[in-house]
Amino acid sequence: VQLQASGGGLVQAGGSLRLSCAASGRTFSRYAMGWFRQAPGRERELAAAITWRGGSTYYVGSVKGRFTISRDSAQNTVVLQMNSLKPEDTAVYYCAAGSSGSNLIAGNADYWGQGTLVTVSS
Repeated sequence: VQLQASGGGLVQAGGSLRLSCAASGRTFSRYAMGWFRQAPGRERELAAAITWRGGSTYYVGSVKGRFTISRDSAQNTVVLQMNSLKPEDTAVYYCAAGSSGSNLIAGNADYWGQGTLVTVSS
């Protein structure tokens, strides 16, 4: 599976951004998908994840109610809609695929996309 992330950029606090991850590979639909992020000087964290069927989602507490993760297996894409952005959301965001949502929550991914930078100005 190869992952290509896009959609990062600069936005003012309170604004919105939509990150997209395009996956190649016939087995994409069997993987849980997630968006990790890493801010300068901080450890990488899982921001959001979705199971391979899309039935369950996970959000880190700081983004609950603001971020929404979704997937379209027919299009092999995963989208992270980020609303009400805050300066503390500034980070490099990475799309990742894992064998299960639990593995992603544990920080273990089988495949990583390149990062896309999100900068939220105050």
